[in-house]
Amino acid sequence: MKAKLARKISANKISKAVSTSAKNQIKKSPHKYIFVIGGVMSGVGKGIATSSIGTVLSAKGLRINLVKVDPYLNVDAGTMNPTEHGEVFVLNNGLETDQDMGNYERFLNRDASDYDYMTSGMVYKDVIEKERALHYGGKCVEAIPHIRDEIVHRFEHAAKQNKSDVSIVEIGGTIGDYQNVMFIEAARMLKMKRPADVVFIMVSYLPTPGKLGEMKSRPTQNAARQLASYGVNTDFIIARAETPLDLRRKEKIAISCNIPTEHVISAPDIESIYDVPVNFEKDRLAENLMKTLNLPERKTGPDFTEWKKMAKGIKNFEDHKLNIAIVGKYFNTGDFVLTDAYISVLEAIKFSGYANKVKPVIHTVNSRDFEVKNPDYSSLEQYDGIIVPGGFGESGIEGKLNVIRYAREKGIPYFGLCYGMQLMTIEYARNVVGLKGAQTAEIDPKAPHLIIDIMPDQKKKIAEGNYGGSMRLGLYPAKLLKDSIAQEAYSVFEGKSLEKATTSIKERHRHRYEVNPKYIKKLQDAGLVFSGTSPDGVLMEIAELPRGEAGKGDNKHPFFLGTQFHPEFLARPLMPHPLFTEFIKVAKQINKIKKAENSK
Repeated sequence: MKAKLARKISANKISKAVSTSAKNQIKKSPHKYIFVIGGVMSGVGKGIATSSIGTVLSAKGLRINLVKVDPYLNVDAGTMNPTEHGEVFVLNNGLETDQDMGNYERFLNRDASDYDYMTSGMVYKDVIEKERALHYGGKCVEAIPHIRDEIVHRFEHAAKQNKSDVSIVEIGGTIGDYQNVMFIEAARMLKMKRPADVVFIMVSYLPTPGKLGEMKSRPTQNAARQLASYGVNTDFIIARAETPLDLRRKEKIAISCNIPTEHVISAPDIESIYDVPVNFEKDRLAENLMKTLNLPERKTGPDFTEWKKMAKGIKNFEDHKLNIAIVGKYFNTGDFVLTDAYISVLEAIKFSGYANKVKPVIHTVNSRDFEVKNPDYSSLEQYDGIIVPGGFGESGIEGKLNVIRYAREKGIPYFGLCYGMQLMTIEYARNVVGLKGAQTAEIDPKAPHLIIDIMPDQKKKIAEGNYGGSMRLGLYPAKLLKDSIAQEAYSVFEGKSLEKATTSIKERHRHRYEVNPKYIKKLQDAGLVFSGTSPDGVLMEIAELPRGEAGKGDNKHPFFLGTQFHPEFLARPLMPHPLFTEFIKVAKQINKIKKAENSK
Protein backbone atom coordinates (compact mmCIF):
# COMPACT_ATOMS: atom_id res chain seq x y z
CA MET A 1 0.00 0.00 0.00
CA LYS A 2 2.85 2.38 0.95
CA ALA A 3 4.71 1.45 -2.25
CA LYS A 4 1.59 2.17 -4.33
CA LEU A 5 1.13 5.54 -2.60
CA ALA A 6 4.82 6.33 -3.13
CA ARG A 7 4.49 5.54 -6.85
CA LYS A 8 1.41 7.81 -7.07
CA ILE A 9 3.25 10.69 -5.35
CA SER A 10 6.26 10.13 -7.60
CA ALA A 11 4.01 10.13 -10.69
CA ASN A 12 2.43 13.39 -9.55
CA LYS A 13 5.87 14.93 -9.09
CA ILE A 14 6.89 13.83 -12.58
CA SER A 15 3.63 15.17 -14.02
CA LYS A 16 4.17 18.53 -12.30
CA ALA A 17 7.78 18.60 -13.46
CA VAL A 18 6.74 17.92 -17.07
CA SER A 19 4.05 20.60 -16.80
CA THR A 20 6.56 23.09 -15.37
CA SER A 21 9.04 22.17 -18.10
CA ALA A 22 6.41 22.80 -20.78
CA LYS A 23 5.60 26.19 -19.27
CA ASN A 24 9.29 27.10 -19.23
CA GLN A 25 9.95 25.92 -22.80
CA ILE A 26 9.16 29.30 -24.30
CA LYS A 27 11.32 31.09 -21.75
CA LYS A 28 14.27 28.90 -22.75
CA SER A 29 13.70 29.53 -26.44
CA PRO A 30 15.88 32.19 -28.10
CA HIS A 31 14.21 35.58 -28.39
CA LYS A 32 12.21 35.96 -31.59
CA TYR A 33 11.73 39.00 -33.83
CA ILE A 34 8.93 39.76 -36.28
CA PHE A 35 9.46 42.76 -38.59
CA VAL A 36 6.40 44.33 -40.20
CA ILE A 37 7.10 46.35 -43.36
CA GLY A 38 4.75 48.21 -45.70
CA GLY A 39 4.46 47.46 -49.40
CA VAL A 40 2.85 49.33 -52.34
CA MET A 41 1.61 52.37 -50.39
CA SER A 42 1.32 53.89 -46.94
CA GLY A 43 -1.78 54.20 -44.80
CA VAL A 44 -3.07 50.65 -45.27
CA GLY A 45 -2.93 49.70 -41.60
CA LYS A 46 0.55 48.48 -40.63
CA GLY A 47 -0.04 49.72 -37.08
CA ILE A 48 -3.31 47.83 -36.71
CA ALA A 49 -1.77 44.74 -38.31
CA THR A 50 1.19 44.91 -35.89
CA SER A 51 -1.13 45.41 -32.91
CA SER A 52 -3.32 42.50 -34.05
CA ILE A 53 -0.35 40.17 -34.50
CA GLY A 54 0.61 41.01 -30.95
CA THR A 55 -2.92 40.27 -29.77
CA VAL A 56 -3.17 36.80 -31.34
CA LEU A 57 0.32 35.81 -30.15
CA SER A 58 -0.39 37.11 -26.63
CA ALA A 59 -3.51 34.96 -26.63
CA LYS A 60 -1.18 31.97 -27.02
CA GLY A 61 0.53 32.82 -23.73
CA LEU A 62 3.56 34.54 -25.25
CA ARG A 63 5.04 37.67 -23.72
CA ILE A 64 5.03 40.27 -26.51
CA ASN A 65 6.56 43.73 -26.89
CA LEU A 66 5.65 45.94 -29.83
CA VAL A 67 8.18 48.41 -31.23
CA LYS A 68 7.40 51.36 -33.51
CA VAL A 69 10.13 52.70 -35.79
CA ASP A 70 9.48 56.17 -37.24
CA PRO A 71 12.04 57.04 -39.94
CA TYR A 72 11.72 60.83 -39.62
CA LEU A 73 14.52 62.94 -38.15
CA ASN A 74 12.40 64.45 -35.38
CA VAL A 75 13.73 63.17 -32.06
CA ASP A 76 10.13 62.51 -30.97
CA ALA A 77 6.60 63.26 -32.18
CA GLY A 78 6.00 66.19 -29.82
CA THR A 79 6.73 69.01 -32.27
CA MET A 80 4.72 67.67 -35.19
CA ASN A 81 1.42 69.16 -36.37
CA PRO A 82 -1.50 66.82 -35.50
CA THR A 83 -3.33 67.84 -38.70
CA GLU A 84 -0.51 66.38 -40.77
CA HIS A 85 0.81 63.58 -38.59
CA GLY A 86 -2.09 62.62 -36.36
CA GLU A 87 -2.28 62.37 -32.59
CA VAL A 88 0.75 62.66 -30.34
CA PHE A 89 0.47 59.76 -27.89
CA VAL A 90 2.19 60.16 -24.49
CA LEU A 91 3.66 57.24 -22.56
CA ASN A 92 3.85 56.95 -18.76
CA ASN A 93 7.37 58.37 -18.65
CA GLY A 94 6.33 61.38 -20.76
CA LEU A 95 7.80 60.36 -24.11
CA GLU A 96 5.77 61.88 -26.97
CA THR A 97 5.25 59.22 -29.63
CA ASP A 98 3.39 58.27 -32.77
CA GLN A 99 -0.30 57.39 -32.48
CA ASP A 100 0.45 53.73 -33.27
CA MET A 101 1.86 53.40 -29.75
CA GLY A 102 -1.69 54.05 -28.55
CA ASN A 103 -2.96 51.15 -30.65
CA TYR A 104 -0.22 48.94 -29.25
CA GLU A 105 -1.32 49.68 -25.67
CA ARG A 106 -5.00 49.28 -26.44
CA PHE A 107 -4.60 45.96 -28.25
CA LEU A 108 -2.18 44.42 -25.72
CA ASN A 109 -4.01 45.98 -22.73
CA ARG A 110 -0.61 46.92 -21.33
CA ASP A 111 1.51 50.04 -20.93
CA ALA A 112 4.32 50.46 -23.46
CA SER A 113 7.78 51.67 -22.45
CA ASP A 114 10.08 54.26 -24.00
CA TYR A 115 12.28 51.39 -25.20
CA ASP A 116 9.48 50.44 -27.60
CA TYR A 117 9.72 53.60 -29.67
CA MET A 118 12.50 54.97 -31.85
CA THR A 119 13.02 57.53 -34.58
CA SER A 120 15.89 58.22 -36.95
CA GLY A 121 16.40 61.42 -34.98
CA MET A 122 16.87 59.47 -31.73
CA VAL A 123 19.33 57.08 -33.32
CA TYR A 124 21.46 59.71 -35.08
CA LYS A 125 21.41 61.98 -32.00
CA ASP A 126 22.74 59.21 -29.76
CA VAL A 127 25.44 58.18 -32.22
CA ILE A 128 26.61 61.77 -32.68
CA GLU A 129 26.66 62.35 -28.91
CA LYS A 130 28.71 59.17 -28.47
CA GLU A 131 31.13 60.34 -31.17
CA ARG A 132 31.53 63.71 -29.39
CA ALA A 133 32.31 61.82 -26.17
CA LEU A 134 34.99 59.71 -27.94
CA HIS A 135 32.90 56.59 -27.43
CA TYR A 136 34.16 55.21 -30.75
CA GLY A 137 37.82 55.77 -29.90
CA GLY A 138 38.61 58.15 -32.75
CA LYS A 139 37.19 55.93 -35.49
CA CYS A 140 35.51 57.35 -38.58
CA VAL A 141 31.82 57.16 -37.62
CA GLU A 142 29.60 56.08 -40.52
CA ALA A 143 26.03 54.98 -41.23
CA ILE A 144 27.30 51.41 -41.59
CA PRO A 145 28.19 49.96 -39.17
CA HIS A 146 27.55 52.54 -36.43
CA ILE A 147 23.98 53.72 -37.17
CA ARG A 148 22.91 50.20 -38.14
CA ASP A 149 24.45 48.69 -35.00
CA GLU A 150 22.80 51.33 -32.78
CA ILE A 151 19.43 50.32 -34.24
CA VAL A 152 20.12 46.61 -33.62
CA HIS A 153 21.18 47.46 -30.06
CA ARG A 154 17.86 49.27 -29.50
CA PHE A 155 15.87 46.29 -30.80
CA GLU A 156 17.74 43.96 -28.43
CA HIS A 157 17.55 46.37 -25.50
CA ALA A 158 13.76 46.71 -25.86
CA ALA A 159 13.41 42.93 -25.80
CA LYS A 160 15.61 42.65 -22.72
CA GLN A 161 13.84 45.42 -20.80
CA ASN A 162 10.41 43.95 -21.57
CA LYS A 163 11.55 40.38 -20.81
CA SER A 164 9.50 39.34 -23.80
CA ASP A 165 9.45 36.17 -25.84
CA VAL A 166 8.77 37.91 -29.14
CA SER A 167 9.43 41.48 -30.34
CA ILE A 168 7.17 42.70 -33.14
CA VAL A 169 8.77 45.69 -34.87
CA GLU A 170 6.79 47.95 -37.19
CA ILE A 171 9.07 49.82 -39.59
CA GLY A 172 7.32 53.01 -40.66
CA GLY A 173 6.97 54.09 -44.26
CA THR A 174 6.88 51.92 -47.37
CA ILE A 175 9.39 49.75 -49.22
CA GLY A 176 11.35 52.06 -51.48
CA ASP A 177 11.41 54.98 -49.05
CA TYR A 178 14.95 56.25 -48.59
CA GLN A 179 14.28 57.06 -44.93
CA ASN A 180 13.69 53.50 -43.69
CA VAL A 181 16.47 51.69 -45.55
CA MET A 182 18.80 51.73 -42.53
CA PHE A 183 16.17 50.08 -40.34
CA ILE A 184 15.55 47.36 -42.93
CA GLU A 185 19.32 46.85 -43.09
CA ALA A 186 19.43 46.44 -39.29
CA ALA A 187 16.64 43.86 -39.49
CA ARG A 188 18.51 42.06 -42.29
CA MET A 189 21.60 41.84 -40.08
CA LEU A 190 19.57 40.24 -37.30
CA LYS A 191 18.14 37.74 -39.78
CA MET A 192 21.61 36.92 -41.07
CA LYS A 193 22.94 36.28 -37.56
CA ARG A 194 19.83 34.43 -36.33
CA PRO A 195 17.96 33.03 -39.35
CA ALA A 196 15.67 30.79 -37.26
CA ASP A 197 14.61 33.61 -34.94
CA VAL A 198 13.58 36.36 -37.37
CA VAL A 199 10.48 36.61 -39.55
CA PHE A 200 9.48 39.33 -42.04
CA ILE A 201 5.87 40.26 -42.74
CA MET A 202 4.92 42.59 -45.58
CA VAL A 203 1.60 44.43 -45.32
CA SER A 204 0.62 45.17 -48.90
CA TYR A 205 -2.38 46.52 -50.76
CA LEU A 206 -4.23 44.80 -53.61
CA PRO A 207 -6.18 47.41 -55.60
CA THR A 208 -9.40 46.68 -57.46
CA PRO A 209 -9.64 49.25 -60.28
CA GLY A 210 -13.25 50.37 -60.65
CA LYS A 211 -13.51 49.88 -64.41
CA LEU A 212 -11.83 46.47 -64.33
CA GLY A 213 -13.53 45.05 -61.25
CA GLU A 214 -10.68 42.60 -60.67
CA MET A 215 -8.27 42.53 -57.74
CA LYS A 216 -4.69 43.09 -58.93
CA SER A 217 -1.72 41.39 -57.25
CA ARG A 218 1.07 42.75 -59.48
CA PRO A 219 1.91 45.76 -57.22
CA THR A 220 2.37 43.35 -54.29
CA GLN A 221 4.60 41.08 -56.37
CA ASN A 222 6.74 44.06 -57.36
CA ALA A 223 6.96 45.23 -53.72
CA ALA A 224 8.20 41.78 -52.66
CA ARG A 225 10.87 41.90 -55.39
CA GLN A 226 11.96 45.37 -54.28
CA LEU A 227 12.26 44.15 -50.69
CA ALA A 228 14.36 41.23 -51.96
CA SER A 229 16.71 43.75 -53.60
CA TYR A 230 17.57 44.90 -50.04
CA GLY A 231 18.58 41.34 -49.18
CA VAL A 232 15.31 40.58 -47.39
CA ASN A 233 12.74 38.00 -48.43
CA THR A 234 9.32 38.28 -46.87
CA ASP A 235 8.03 35.23 -45.00
CA PHE A 236 4.39 36.32 -44.77
CA ILE A 237 2.19 38.74 -46.70
CA ILE A 238 -0.83 40.41 -45.14
CA ALA A 239 -2.92 41.33 -48.15
CA ARG A 240 -5.07 44.41 -47.58
CA ALA A 241 -7.95 44.80 -50.00
CA GLU A 242 -11.55 45.94 -50.22
CA THR A 243 -12.76 42.34 -50.19
CA PRO A 244 -11.36 39.00 -48.91
CA LEU A 245 -8.79 37.22 -51.08
CA ASP A 246 -9.89 34.10 -52.87
CA LEU A 247 -7.71 30.99 -52.96
CA ARG A 248 -6.60 31.65 -56.55
CA ARG A 249 -5.25 35.08 -55.61
CA LYS A 250 -3.49 33.66 -52.56
CA GLU A 251 -1.85 30.94 -54.66
CA LYS A 252 -0.75 33.46 -57.27
CA ILE A 253 0.88 35.71 -54.66
CA ALA A 254 2.46 32.72 -52.90
CA ILE A 255 4.08 31.39 -56.09
CA SER A 256 5.39 34.75 -57.27
CA CYS A 257 6.70 35.72 -53.82
CA ASN A 258 8.09 32.29 -52.95
CA ILE A 259 6.11 31.68 -49.75
CA PRO A 260 3.58 29.00 -48.73
CA THR A 261 -0.04 29.73 -49.60
CA GLU A 262 -1.03 29.63 -45.91
CA HIS A 263 1.42 32.50 -45.34
CA VAL A 264 -0.74 34.82 -47.44
CA ILE A 265 -3.19 36.35 -44.97
CA SER A 266 -6.39 38.01 -46.15
CA ALA A 267 -7.13 41.40 -44.53
CA PRO A 268 -10.25 42.88 -46.12
CA ASP A 269 -11.85 46.20 -45.20
CA ILE A 270 -13.96 45.74 -42.08
CA GLU A 271 -16.30 47.78 -39.91
CA SER A 272 -14.17 47.65 -36.76
CA ILE A 273 -10.39 47.44 -36.33
CA TYR A 274 -10.99 45.14 -33.35
CA ASP A 275 -12.13 42.45 -35.79
CA VAL A 276 -8.62 42.24 -37.29
CA PRO A 277 -7.21 39.85 -34.64
CA VAL A 278 -10.34 37.70 -35.05
CA ASN A 279 -9.76 37.50 -38.81
CA PHE A 280 -6.08 36.71 -38.25
CA GLU A 281 -7.12 33.87 -35.97
CA LYS A 282 -9.37 32.46 -38.71
CA ASP A 283 -6.42 32.44 -41.11
CA ARG A 284 -4.32 30.71 -38.40
CA LEU A 285 -1.68 33.45 -38.48
CA ALA A 286 -0.49 32.87 -34.91
CA GLU A 287 -0.09 29.12 -35.44
CA ASN A 288 1.87 29.61 -38.67
CA LEU A 289 4.12 32.26 -37.09
CA MET A 290 4.86 30.00 -34.13
CA LYS A 291 5.61 27.11 -36.46
CA THR A 292 7.97 29.26 -38.56
CA LEU A 293 9.75 30.52 -35.43
CA ASN A 294 9.94 27.03 -33.89
CA LEU A 295 7.84 27.99 -30.88
CA PRO A 296 5.86 25.22 -29.14
CA GLU A 297 2.20 25.15 -30.12
CA ARG A 298 -0.26 26.46 -27.54
CA LYS A 299 -3.99 26.76 -27.27
CA THR A 300 -5.63 30.16 -27.32
CA GLY A 301 -6.27 31.47 -23.80
CA PRO A 302 -9.51 32.79 -22.26
CA ASP A 303 -8.48 36.43 -22.78
CA PHE A 304 -9.11 36.07 -26.50
CA THR A 305 -12.65 34.88 -25.79
CA GLU A 306 -13.22 38.21 -24.04
CA TRP A 307 -11.64 40.01 -26.99
CA LYS A 308 -13.98 38.33 -29.48
CA LYS A 309 -16.95 39.14 -27.28
CA MET A 310 -15.87 42.80 -27.22
CA ALA A 311 -15.16 42.91 -30.97
CA LYS A 312 -18.64 41.63 -31.67
CA GLY A 313 -20.37 43.79 -29.08
CA ILE A 314 -18.70 47.07 -30.01
CA LYS A 315 -20.55 46.98 -33.36
CA ASN A 316 -23.93 46.17 -31.83
CA PHE A 317 -26.61 48.27 -30.15
CA GLU A 318 -27.90 49.74 -33.42
CA ASP A 319 -31.21 50.36 -31.64
CA HIS A 320 -29.47 52.38 -28.92
CA LYS A 321 -27.45 55.08 -30.65
CA LEU A 322 -26.03 58.22 -29.07
CA ASN A 323 -24.93 61.30 -31.03
CA ILE A 324 -21.64 62.56 -29.61
CA ALA A 325 -19.96 65.73 -30.92
CA ILE A 326 -16.19 66.21 -30.93
CA VAL A 327 -15.60 69.95 -31.20
CA GLY A 328 -12.05 70.47 -32.44
CA LYS A 329 -9.85 72.43 -34.78
CA TYR A 330 -7.56 69.74 -36.20
CA PHE A 331 -10.13 68.27 -38.59
CA ASN A 332 -9.63 70.11 -41.88
CA THR A 333 -6.74 69.09 -44.11
CA GLY A 334 -7.40 70.15 -47.68
CA ASP A 335 -10.67 68.66 -48.86
CA PHE A 336 -10.59 65.91 -46.26
CA VAL A 337 -11.64 65.51 -42.64
CA LEU A 338 -8.81 64.07 -40.54
CA THR A 339 -9.91 62.35 -37.32
CA ASP A 340 -6.48 60.86 -36.50
CA ALA A 341 -5.64 63.94 -34.43
CA TYR A 342 -8.15 62.69 -31.83
CA ILE A 343 -7.90 58.94 -32.39
CA SER A 344 -7.53 58.00 -28.69
CA VAL A 345 -10.58 60.09 -27.79
CA LEU A 346 -12.67 58.43 -30.50
CA GLU A 347 -11.64 54.95 -29.39
CA ALA A 348 -12.24 55.74 -25.71
CA ILE A 349 -15.82 56.78 -26.59
CA LYS A 350 -16.37 53.45 -28.39
CA PHE A 351 -15.11 51.41 -25.41
CA SER A 352 -17.36 53.22 -22.95
CA GLY A 353 -20.26 52.97 -25.39
CA TYR A 354 -19.83 49.20 -25.36
CA ALA A 355 -19.70 49.26 -21.54
CA ASN A 356 -23.02 51.15 -21.49
CA LYS A 357 -24.59 48.99 -24.23
CA VAL A 358 -25.01 51.88 -26.66
CA LYS A 359 -23.48 52.69 -30.02
CA PRO A 360 -21.97 56.19 -30.07
CA VAL A 361 -22.28 57.93 -33.42
CA ILE A 362 -19.41 60.41 -33.50
CA HIS A 363 -19.82 63.76 -35.25
CA THR A 364 -16.82 65.98 -35.96
CA VAL A 365 -17.68 69.65 -35.39
CA ASN A 366 -15.31 72.42 -36.49
CA SER A 367 -15.10 75.03 -33.72
CA ARG A 368 -14.53 77.78 -36.29
CA ASP A 369 -18.19 77.39 -37.33
CA PHE A 370 -19.19 78.98 -34.00
CA GLU A 371 -16.99 82.04 -34.36
CA VAL A 372 -19.19 83.67 -36.98
CA LYS A 373 -21.45 86.64 -36.15
CA ASN A 374 -24.65 84.63 -35.53
CA PRO A 375 -23.71 80.97 -35.10
CA ASP A 376 -26.38 78.30 -35.46
CA TYR A 377 -26.46 76.90 -31.92
CA SER A 378 -29.60 74.90 -32.70
CA SER A 379 -27.37 72.45 -34.57
CA LEU A 380 -25.97 71.41 -31.17
CA GLU A 381 -29.38 70.25 -29.91
CA GLN A 382 -29.08 67.00 -31.85
CA TYR A 383 -26.15 65.86 -29.70
CA ASP A 384 -26.50 63.78 -26.56
CA GLY A 385 -23.04 64.80 -25.40
CA ILE A 386 -20.25 67.21 -26.37
CA ILE A 387 -16.50 66.70 -25.98
CA VAL A 388 -13.85 69.40 -26.40
CA PRO A 389 -10.49 67.60 -26.67
CA GLY A 390 -6.95 68.87 -26.21
CA GLY A 391 -5.09 71.23 -28.50
CA PHE A 392 -2.73 74.16 -28.66
CA GLY A 393 -2.92 77.72 -29.97
CA GLU A 394 -5.49 80.41 -30.61
CA SER A 395 -7.30 79.11 -33.69
CA GLY A 396 -10.94 78.14 -33.06
CA ILE A 397 -10.83 78.95 -29.34
CA GLU A 398 -13.68 81.48 -29.20
CA GLY A 399 -15.87 79.00 -31.07
CA LYS A 400 -15.12 76.36 -28.44
CA LEU A 401 -15.95 78.81 -25.65
CA ASN A 402 -19.30 79.55 -27.29
CA VAL A 403 -20.09 75.83 -27.57
CA ILE A 404 -19.12 75.23 -23.93
CA ARG A 405 -21.42 78.02 -22.73
CA TYR A 406 -24.30 76.61 -24.74
CA ALA A 407 -23.72 73.09 -23.35
CA ARG A 408 -23.59 74.43 -19.78
CA GLU A 409 -26.73 76.52 -20.07
CA LYS A 410 -28.77 73.92 -21.98
CA GLY A 411 -27.77 70.93 -19.84
CA ILE A 412 -26.01 69.00 -22.62
CA PRO A 413 -23.45 66.60 -21.06
CA TYR A 414 -20.01 68.15 -21.52
CA PHE A 415 -16.57 66.55 -21.16
CA GLY A 416 -13.47 68.74 -21.51
CA LEU A 417 -10.06 67.17 -22.01
CA CYS A 418 -6.94 69.18 -21.13
CA TYR A 419 -7.49 72.38 -23.14
CA GLY A 420 -11.21 71.53 -22.94
CA MET A 421 -10.97 71.75 -19.12
CA GLN A 422 -9.04 75.03 -19.27
CA LEU A 423 -11.59 76.55 -21.63
CA MET A 424 -14.57 75.46 -19.51
CA THR A 425 -12.89 77.20 -16.56
CA ILE A 426 -12.40 80.38 -18.62
CA GLU A 427 -16.01 80.25 -19.85
CA TYR A 428 -17.24 79.89 -16.27
CA ALA A 429 -15.05 82.80 -15.14
CA ARG A 430 -16.39 85.02 -17.92
CA ASN A 431 -20.08 84.21 -17.80
CA VAL A 432 -20.77 83.13 -14.22
CA VAL A 433 -18.10 84.78 -12.06
CA GLY A 434 -18.28 87.91 -14.23
CA LEU A 435 -14.56 88.29 -14.95
CA LYS A 436 -14.71 90.04 -18.33
CA GLY A 437 -11.61 89.45 -20.39
CA ALA A 438 -10.85 86.15 -18.65
CA GLN A 439 -8.33 84.32 -20.81
CA THR A 440 -5.39 81.92 -20.97
CA ALA A 441 -1.82 83.21 -21.06
CA GLU A 442 -1.30 80.98 -24.08
CA ILE A 443 -3.59 83.26 -26.11
CA ASP A 444 -3.10 86.67 -24.48
CA PRO A 445 -0.48 87.00 -21.73
CA LYS A 446 -1.63 90.60 -21.14
CA ALA A 447 -5.31 89.77 -20.56
CA PRO A 448 -6.85 91.36 -17.44
CA HIS A 449 -7.73 88.00 -15.88
CA LEU A 450 -5.33 85.16 -16.63
CA ILE A 451 -7.46 82.27 -15.39
CA ILE A 452 -5.05 79.85 -17.05
CA ASP A 453 -1.37 80.68 -16.66
CA ILE A 454 2.09 79.19 -16.45
CA MET A 455 3.42 78.31 -13.02
CA PRO A 456 6.37 80.49 -11.88
CA ASP A 457 8.92 77.66 -12.11
CA GLN A 458 7.88 77.00 -15.73
CA LYS A 459 8.23 80.63 -16.89
CA LYS A 460 12.00 80.54 -16.47
CA LYS A 461 12.25 77.46 -18.71
CA ILE A 462 10.17 79.12 -21.44
CA ALA A 463 12.29 82.28 -21.23
CA GLU A 464 15.29 80.06 -21.94
CA GLY A 465 13.51 78.50 -24.94
CA ASN A 466 13.15 75.13 -23.17
CA TYR A 467 9.53 74.54 -24.24
CA GLY A 468 9.60 70.77 -23.84
CA GLY A 469 11.04 71.10 -20.33
CA SER A 470 8.19 73.43 -19.37
CA MET A 471 5.51 70.84 -20.06
CA ARG A 472 3.95 68.36 -17.69
CA LEU A 473 4.39 65.11 -19.56
CA GLY A 474 3.55 61.58 -18.51
CA LEU A 475 1.97 59.96 -15.46
CA TYR A 476 1.17 62.13 -12.41
CA PRO A 477 -0.84 61.37 -9.25
CA ALA A 478 -3.96 63.26 -8.15
CA LYS A 479 -6.28 63.12 -5.14
CA LEU A 480 -10.06 63.11 -5.50
CA LEU A 481 -12.68 65.09 -3.62
CA LYS A 482 -15.05 62.96 -1.57
CA ASP A 483 -18.57 62.48 -2.98
CA SER A 484 -17.74 64.24 -6.26
CA ILE A 485 -18.80 63.00 -9.69
CA ALA A 486 -15.14 62.19 -10.40
CA GLN A 487 -14.72 60.07 -7.27
CA GLU A 488 -17.99 58.29 -7.95
CA ALA A 489 -16.88 57.47 -11.49
CA TYR A 490 -13.44 56.20 -10.45
CA SER A 491 -14.97 54.07 -7.70
CA VAL A 492 -16.72 51.90 -10.29
CA PHE A 493 -14.81 49.27 -12.23
CA GLU A 494 -16.37 47.19 -15.03
CA GLY A 495 -19.82 48.33 -13.91
CA LYS A 496 -19.37 47.18 -10.29
CA SER A 497 -18.94 49.47 -7.29
CA LEU A 498 -15.67 48.91 -5.48
CA GLU A 499 -15.76 48.04 -1.79
CA LYS A 500 -13.69 51.13 -0.98
CA ALA A 501 -14.11 54.52 -2.66
CA THR A 502 -11.13 55.61 -4.73
CA THR A 503 -9.27 58.56 -3.22
CA SER A 504 -6.28 58.84 -5.55
CA ILE A 505 -5.55 58.25 -9.24
CA LYS A 506 -2.68 58.44 -11.73
CA GLU A 507 -3.21 59.89 -15.20
CA ARG A 508 -1.12 61.02 -18.18
CA HIS A 509 -0.54 64.69 -18.94
CA ARG A 510 0.62 66.78 -21.89
CA HIS A 511 0.39 70.52 -21.22
CA ARG A 512 2.24 73.50 -19.76
CA TYR A 513 -0.58 75.80 -18.58
CA GLU A 514 -2.48 75.41 -15.30
CA VAL A 515 -5.46 76.94 -13.50
CA ASN A 516 -4.10 80.12 -11.91
CA PRO A 517 -4.12 79.70 -8.08
CA LYS A 518 -5.10 83.39 -7.73
CA TYR A 519 -8.60 82.66 -9.11
CA ILE A 520 -9.39 79.28 -7.56
CA LYS A 521 -11.34 80.67 -4.56
CA LYS A 522 -13.44 83.00 -6.76
CA LEU A 523 -14.32 80.11 -9.05
CA GLN A 524 -15.17 77.84 -6.12
CA ASP A 525 -17.31 80.51 -4.44
CA ALA A 526 -19.29 80.79 -7.70
CA GLY A 527 -20.02 77.04 -7.70
CA LEU A 528 -17.21 75.42 -9.72
CA VAL A 529 -15.85 72.35 -7.94
CA PHE A 530 -12.23 71.24 -8.28
CA SER A 531 -12.75 67.56 -7.58
CA GLY A 532 -9.21 66.47 -8.46
CA THR A 533 -5.97 68.16 -7.43
CA SER A 534 -2.28 67.36 -7.23
CA PRO A 535 -1.36 65.69 -3.90
CA ASP A 536 -0.10 69.03 -2.54
CA GLY A 537 -3.31 70.78 -3.60
CA VAL A 538 -1.54 73.33 -5.83
CA LEU A 539 -2.53 72.09 -9.30
CA MET A 540 -6.15 71.64 -10.37
CA GLU A 541 -6.64 68.30 -12.16
CA ILE A 542 -10.45 67.96 -12.47
CA ALA A 543 -13.16 70.63 -12.54
CA GLU A 544 -16.87 69.89 -12.42
CA LEU A 545 -20.29 71.28 -11.56
CA PRO A 546 -22.41 69.49 -8.92
CA ARG A 547 -24.80 66.99 -10.44
CA GLY A 548 -28.30 68.26 -11.02
CA GLU A 549 -30.67 69.73 -13.58
CA ALA A 550 -29.32 72.71 -15.53
CA GLY A 551 -31.18 76.00 -15.77
CA LYS A 552 -32.42 76.09 -12.17
CA GLY A 553 -30.14 78.96 -11.16
CA ASP A 554 -28.01 76.88 -8.78
CA ASN A 555 -25.18 76.14 -11.24
CA LYS A 556 -25.86 72.42 -11.31
CA HIS A 557 -25.57 70.21 -14.38
CA PRO A 558 -26.12 66.54 -15.37
CA PHE A 559 -22.45 66.23 -16.39
CA PHE A 560 -20.19 69.25 -16.81
CA LEU A 561 -16.65 68.01 -16.13
CA GLY A 562 -13.14 68.61 -17.42
CA THR A 563 -9.75 67.04 -16.78
CA GLN A 564 -6.35 68.69 -17.01
CA PHE A 565 -4.93 65.30 -17.96
CA HIS A 566 -5.72 63.09 -20.97
CA PRO A 567 -7.89 60.18 -19.74
CA GLU A 568 -8.14 58.85 -23.31
CA PHE A 569 -4.51 57.68 -23.13
CA LEU A 570 -5.43 55.03 -20.55
CA ALA A 571 -8.69 53.83 -22.12
CA ARG A 572 -8.55 50.21 -23.32
CA PRO A 573 -11.11 48.03 -25.16
CA LEU A 574 -11.34 45.59 -22.24
CA MET A 575 -10.87 48.33 -19.60
CA PRO A 576 -12.90 51.45 -20.57
CA HIS A 577 -11.93 54.64 -18.80
CA PRO A 578 -14.32 55.43 -15.88
CA LEU A 579 -14.78 59.12 -16.76
CA PHE A 580 -15.68 58.36 -20.38
CA THR A 581 -18.00 55.63 -19.13
CA GLU A 582 -19.74 58.04 -16.74
CA PHE A 583 -20.05 60.66 -19.51
CA ILE A 584 -21.68 58.13 -21.87
CA LYS A 585 -23.90 56.85 -19.04
CA VAL A 586 -25.30 60.35 -18.42
CA ALA A 587 -25.63 61.04 -22.17
CA LYS A 588 -27.65 57.82 -22.44
CA GLN A 589 -29.95 59.00 -19.65
CA ILE A 590 -30.43 62.39 -21.33
CA ASN A 591 -31.16 60.68 -24.64
CA LYS A 592 -33.81 58.51 -22.97
CA ILE A 593 -35.49 61.60 -21.45
CA LYS A 594 -35.50 63.41 -24.82
CA LYS A 595 -37.06 60.41 -26.54
CA ALA A 596 -39.77 60.20 -23.89
CA GLU A 597 -40.57 63.92 -24.27
CA ASN A 598 -40.68 63.67 -28.07
CA SER A 599 -43.07 60.72 -27.93
CA LYS A 600 -45.68 62.70 -25.94
